[in-house]
Amino acid sequence: MKQKRKHTGNEDGGNKPNPHTVTVSQISADIIWQLASQYWSPETPTEELLPFNANVIDDIYSREILSHKSSTRRIMMLEFSQYLEMYLWPNYKRKTATHAHLMSIVAMVNEKFRERVEVWPLFESKPEEYPAFFRHVLETCLPADECRGNRQATMREKTALIVFLNHCFNSMEIELCREQAKRLVALSMWSCLQPKRLEQELREVPEWRKFWRRLQKKEKGIKKREVEWERHFLQNLIIQFLSILEAIPLEGDVQHSVITYCERFLEFVVDLEALLPTRRFFNTVLDDTHLLVRAQICNLVQREEGKLFGQLLDMLKFYTRFEISDVTGDSLTDHQMTQLHYKKITSLQRAAFAKFPDLRLFALSNVANVDTRDSLQRHFGALNAAALKAIASFLNLVPEVLEPPFQWHRLDDEFLKELLITRHERRCSQLEALNEMPLYPTEDIIWDENIVPSEYFSGEGCLALPKLNLQFLTLHDYLLRNFNLFRLESTYEIRQDIEDAVSRMLPWQSEDGDVVFGGWARMALPIASFAVVEVTKPHIGERKPSRVRADVSVTLSVRKEIKEEWENLRKHDVCFLITVKPTKPYGTKYNAREPFIPQVGLVYVRGCEVEGMLDANGRVIEDGPEPRPLLPGEQRTYRVWLDSNQYRLDMDSLQEGSDDVYESFNIIMRRKPKENNFKAVLETIRHLMNTECVVPPWLHDLLLGYGDPGAAHYSQMPNQERSLDFNDTFLNIDHLQNSFPGYEIKCEAPQQERVPPFRLIFKDVLEEKDKAVEAQEESEQAKPALEKVIIVQPYAPESRGPYVANKPKQNTVRFTPTQLEAIRAGMQPGLTLVVGPPGTGKTDVAVQIISNLYHNHPNQRTLIVTHSNQALNQLFEKIMALDIDERHLLRLGHGEEALETEKDFSRYGRVNYVLTQRLKLLKKVQKLQESLNVLGDNAYTCETAGYFYLYNVVARWEKFLTQANALQAAASDPTVWRTVFEKDFPFSRFFADAPQPLFKGDTYDDYMEIAKSCFRYITHIFTELEEFRAFELLRTGLDRSKYLLVKEAKIIAMTCTHAALKRKELVNLGFRYDNILMEESAQILEIETFIPLLLQNPLDGYNRLKRWIMIGDHHQLPPVIKNMAFQKYSNMEQSLFTRLVRLGVPTVDLDGQGRARSSICSLYKWRYKKLDDLSHILERLEYRNANAGFVHDYQLINVEDFNGVGETEPNPFFYQNLAEAEYVVAVYMYMRLLGYPAEKISILTTYNGQKHLIRDVINSRCGNNPLIGWPYKVTTVDKYQGQQNDYILISLVRTKAVGHLRDVRRLVVAMSRARLGLYIFGRVALFKNCFELQQTFKLLTQRPQRLRLLPHEIYPTERLTNERMNEKNIKEVYNMSQMAENVYEMYMKHMEELKDKLPEEGDLQMYANIPQESDAEEAHVMHQNENDEPPAKRATKDTTKTASTTAFTPTPIVNEINMDVDEEQVEVEQDSAVAAERTKITDDAHTKIGSAYAAEKTHSAIDETNTETESPEPVASIGTANADTSSTEATAKSDTVANAQNKDPENTEAAAKMKSASNESQAETDGPEAVVDKGTVNAAKTESTEAKANADYVADAGIAETESPETVANKDTSNKETESTKATAKSDSVTDDEKAKTENPEAAAKTVSAANKAKAETENPEAATKATAKADSVTDDENTKTKNPEAAAKRDSAANKAKAEKENPEAATNEGTANAEIKSTEASAKADSTTDAKNAGAKTSEADNEKPDSGESESVEAPVSKEPKAD
Repeated sequence: MKQKRKHTGNEDGGNKPNPHTVTVSQISADIIWQLASQYWSPETPTEELLPFNANVIDDIYSREILSHKSSTRRIMMLEFSQYLEMYLWPNYKRKTATHAHLMSIVAMVNEKFRERVEVWPLFESKPEEYPAFFRHVLETCLPADECRGNRQATMREKTALIVFLNHCFNSMEIELCREQAKRLVALSMWSCLQPKRLEQELREVPEWRKFWRRLQKKEKGIKKREVEWERHFLQNLIIQFLSILEAIPLEGDVQHSVITYCERFLEFVVDLEALLPTRRFFNTVLDDTHLLVRAQICNLVQREEGKLFGQLLDMLKFYTRFEISDVTGDSLTDHQMTQLHYKKITSLQRAAFAKFPDLRLFALSNVANVDTRDSLQRHFGALNAAALKAIASFLNLVPEVLEPPFQWHRLDDEFLKELLITRHERRCSQLEALNEMPLYPTEDIIWDENIVPSEYFSGEGCLALPKLNLQFLTLHDYLLRNFNLFRLESTYEIRQDIEDAVSRMLPWQSEDGDVVFGGWARMALPIASFAVVEVTKPHIGERKPSRVRADVSVTLSVRKEIKEEWENLRKHDVCFLITVKPTKPYGTKYNAREPFIPQVGLVYVRGCEVEGMLDANGRVIEDGPEPRPLLPGEQRTYRVWLDSNQYRLDMDSLQEGSDDVYESFNIIMRRKPKENNFKAVLETIRHLMNTECVVPPWLHDLLLGYGDPGAAHYSQMPNQERSLDFNDTFLNIDHLQNSFPGYEIKCEAPQQERVPPFRLIFKDVLEEKDKAVEAQEESEQAKPALEKVIIVQPYAPESRGPYVANKPKQNTVRFTPTQLEAIRAGMQPGLTLVVGPPGTGKTDVAVQIISNLYHNHPNQRTLIVTHSNQALNQLFEKIMALDIDERHLLRLGHGEEALETEKDFSRYGRVNYVLTQRLKLLKKVQKLQESLNVLGDNAYTCETAGYFYLYNVVARWEKFLTQANALQAAASDPTVWRTVFEKDFPFSRFFADAPQPLFKGDTYDDYMEIAKSCFRYITHIFTELEEFRAFELLRTGLDRSKYLLVKEAKIIAMTCTHAALKRKELVNLGFRYDNILMEESAQILEIETFIPLLLQNPLDGYNRLKRWIMIGDHHQLPPVIKNMAFQKYSNMEQSLFTRLVRLGVPTVDLDGQGRARSSICSLYKWRYKKLDDLSHILERLEYRNANAGFVHDYQLINVEDFNGVGETEPNPFFYQNLAEAEYVVAVYMYMRLLGYPAEKISILTTYNGQKHLIRDVINSRCGNNPLIGWPYKVTTVDKYQGQQNDYILISLVRTKAVGHLRDVRRLVVAMSRARLGLYIFGRVALFKNCFELQQTFKLLTQRPQRLRLLPHEIYPTERLTNERMNEKNIKEVYNMSQMAENVYEMYMKHMEELKDKLPEEGDLQMYANIPQESDAEEAHVMHQNENDEPPAKRATKDTTKTASTTAFTPTPIVNEINMDVDEEQVEVEQDSAVAAERTKITDDAHTKIGSAYAAEKTHSAIDETNTETESPEPVASIGTANADTSSTEATAKSDTVANAQNKDPENTEAAAKMKSASNESQAETDGPEAVVDKGTVNAAKTESTEAKANADYVADAGIAETESPETVANKDTSNKETESTKATAKSDSVTDDEKAKTENPEAAAKTVSAANKAKAETENPEAATKATAKADSVTDDENTKTKNPEAAAKRDSAANKAKAEKENPEAATNEGTANAEIKSTEASAKADSTTDAKNAGAKTSEADNEKPDSGESESVEAPVSKEPKAD
């Protein structure tokens, strides 16, 4: 089987260069381009274009489309030149159009569909010609005698016409297509049925007979011939197909075009059957033609070329028998399908009984005995043709006589026998087949190219895959299509993982014929032994075993971290068992571009699910809070569950003579957890299909794509709410009045009382009592128009208590009218779709909807679902800022750790919060009890507190109310009221800590309101305690968390993936919710959008869902589908949000953007209905000011080839462009030199290959330079969706073809990421002519294509955007080399300025005696600052600390990126070390840039590059050489300092000054890193150790992803060099230590102590830490007592406190033991530092110890920065 190389991600392609790629140079030099410039090019002025000439079309069609060898390539060029838009369609006239003109239009339309670009808007611009054009297409489809003189179409042309018709029928949402297509599949097409069959169908459905009679009446005035031709069109098309199909011989040559036509025709018929509007009447016609039966017995099915045809035939068979009523469109149950089957069999038995005595046994048998294929074959096999014909004609299956117009029927034996058997055999239940289907893919499916294509899907052929279009037959059909596609997409990813892991293991055949592995893989291991240990009996009614378990033993002779990964396999993790039987001898090299299976000899693949690892006693180690037992040795055994369905199939095959699969496994492979959840999702979908899916009735038809698209809109819902409380939505009355432009606003309240919150009554909504009256009067008269009036009712919210904290949080966003409409729609019942363009406040709208629902419907629960954890966390953070009680918030899933809050919103975090809050509330109850002088322990539990509230609090409150009411009637003096309130209010003592006086006001009502607010505060305490009472009764954390989820939480947030994984668990818990809000809806897969609707069981047969709010933007990128065939052919990338928009469901389009400058917004706002700027875009200074150093706020910069090279492709579809990468990085460096903050700049690109190249260039140019550093992000446009930054630099990469940027959705995302500045680098000539991108590129090309700069400016500038500039100050950059030279000159100038600012040596003397504590603190601050830097920059600094003072020289750049390396691992490697693969750039400007940076890394990098060049495989050991260099530099530095100290022991003070001045200079030059890098011999040791650790870490990361022997050898060499360097550093340090012992005994003692301490730590880290801390503490105590009594006293006090805490653990704080030990160590280190600093003044021999203190901060922080070291 031919295999293809895998391809990555969401890029242009698959695995080999696209043969259809067209370059700009080819276009411009081509005859097509020359013709275009003469006749239709938009670039040519209109007056210069030649008049229309039909001969031009004929010539182009015959030469370029029909006859050319690369016709697809020529069609691409024609379509790219806008041939259809500018020439073909504008000049189409049915009367004059030639055959070539028609076919040219069809070819261009098909090409546009293949490219996935919009087609129909063009035809809608000239709709009057479309009906004639469509009729022209229909006539050309049929043979010449049927199409009245038109030219006979060739087979290839017929295929193109069928594809065009299929596109039309699949675009039924377009009215233009719908009007023409529906006439072909209406009831009138039944006129082509046999008369008896027609009568039979009309008799079964009396309704159809009524319609049929009406049709016949209408036809009297219509031309009969025209109508009949249209009605018979599809039947005639089927007859033509059958004649072509049956002409194919069983053996011999057959034209490829014929097979393609047959496949495309079956695809067309399947698509007609899969849509209810086209299927309803067509299915009967299809059955009458017997296409399915005749195709099953044709020769093509038996030929090798007919495999795909056979798979398409199976799909057609499935849909023709689908469980649906063609009459009503209702889904049929298995029982109903069985009844239909019985009806067919009994009618056959009656015919046999009446007409054929020979079949008496068949006629009298029960159905179960005769409805199998074997029994039917036995009964009918002996009948002759005449008997078979008589039976078939009696059943109205075939005509009695073959005469026109039914002469095309077949009456031969073979056909009639197959017809009767196929029609009457028992059908297998779809649900049974699904339940018996294995969920894990096997080798038969994984490498089947027709089912799981691996190569680049061009769209030219068809596949045996289901499609996700607008409509579905039933919910079962909907779920089944999604199930199959999700399964196959997962299979594609599994195939990539298997090919990667197995090829890394290098399976070879040994001399004895066994398997030997020459490599290794991180994700796979050889199996030592495998045994099936349990096969349980099947459940009743099933054939599969109920459970199959097996033990898999492996040997974990791998590195420590990989061993931990294998040992940490969790329960339910999915692994794959693989059998390979290689035929290649030992040492054979593998070629990734060759077919995979023949090379490795892969035979079997089976999936399994981990139950757990076995302990020494053979028991499964359960997951739990207890630590896992430590197992000896390297042998590990896993207990796994096998797929019971697959096991049954394999055992059946074994009985038929196949091999035993389960005795041959020799590899086990695991997958990354994030990508390995497919089985849980598939089980969820299958479980849904086995249960009765109850969706809300107002959603059912809409989900299937039928009915009124607006039926679920709130305005059409019967329970629409008339009065809405908008809470804090409006800021003031003016805001309200401006928010409803179509309404009249009425407010009866006085002006001073018109303050929010507001309750609105919409007069255009009927009251409940009016709706019943309206229903009665609806049939009698037209519905009266309701007035568009809103009644505004301001109200004062009830005060929640006397404290300042009781005041609720308020919304501060001034929502626009469209945002208010979205909020209103979200508050109403029904379906709400909100389309939110970039920057229009989608999240703010979502949060306000949630808040309003929370306050308006306190008993309802809202479910929040998003696509990504990042979006969910952003939404949750804004929700937390609103007036929502946090006890009602819950965040499910693992993403809650990223919330920027100290609060834990996970299930267990909320349980802890409730328990903590309960204790706080009970303390308040205790305080209240004491204030009321009530005895007893009433604050012990929530239950006792409840009794206390009922009998003590409420009683006193009621007594007080009685007294207050009596007082109101008796007295009128406010002073008297106040006195009585203060005296008689029973809770005055409780509120003594509230702002005083408690009662303040002028009226009795004021005082009473204060009293009531106080009582509300108290009542709220007991209400919460009553809610928390269940947490006292439930004793385990699990039970409490379940109760919290099901009962307590009101707002529950999760990702769509979590919902799919946990559905079964949530349903079993009894999870309930009333509202769903989905963010990022356009990025969620269709099935992952549907599953959250069904996370609860129906209540009394009804779904309790009331509202469904979907917020998204279908004009941005869709869900990511890795396989291009599933993405394009099956339309799997279509989200449910997009489908609903296509169906015409009403949407609320947000129209005010507040993100980008108005000029930048204009680049993409044309894509939306309406998109304007918010007021702050015109008012804020940041938008009014220009971008410093740039003439324009956005610009498209043309980048030509560099050294004759544009885009390159080192791996298939791994596109790179070195010129653009260098240009982008140069502009970034320019911006940094002007003062732009790095965190405000992001670099984006459209391809992964370019992303890696840009990271390499940054690494080499400026990544390690503290003056420039790394930008905020370097990533792809696709990954950056949903994010933004102030300044965006974009590389478009491609120079030969537009690529996937032609998808306008990707263009919108790219253009909308920037707020203030957007600079795009690309080949202008290529992109400006692309029709789909023209709107944007017309604006971009209006500005110069050369970068225009103002180098004299600095950031920020006060220049305004509309300010005129002096042309003399503008510098125009012609190319990348010039930009690089400019940046070099600016950098050198900047460095000179920095040198001038450095202090003189004399100025540094004042810093000589600064206390060392501050140095440590400064280093600690520097460490904190490092943590705030971009991770890439921080990781790079860690490996290059000691080289900070030296300049940087870039190493040559080589565009070799290993595609087989995991992307995340590559990113870590590339971000943590200087890139090892470089191509030498010969340009002088680049050499000059390089000379501006430090040169000490050049030699190591060059050596590394040479090593890699010698190895044929790419070397992944990035950073090893740098680690060696870092270690060597550390050693050299320590030697220099130590020798300088030892040379002149008598002048230590001068030496200290010299070192101090040197270090200060270094710090000024190199930034904060240098401060940390100061140190003497001890510091050098630390640095050397760190360098070694880094080298090990990076080398391990590389080894993990690369398995070639050469690579491993290189890494071993690098590690040996690192060990050697470390040994050198150690020996030098020992020598220096000996000198130090002679000259400085005290320091030597400390050194020996440190060495012993280090040794102890190595042997016993935990004990050593404690012992060291204790010893240091004692030593420091003695020193401190002698020299600093005050400090000693403080130390003694702290020690006594620690001792007391030790003796009384309950009184100790909750800080961990590890933290306490670290703090003790830090305190000891700090004390040592203080002691040494003070001793320095007393003894000159101790001056050498002053220096190491600057490095103490590094040793103190060591526990924080340590990484697990590899073995």
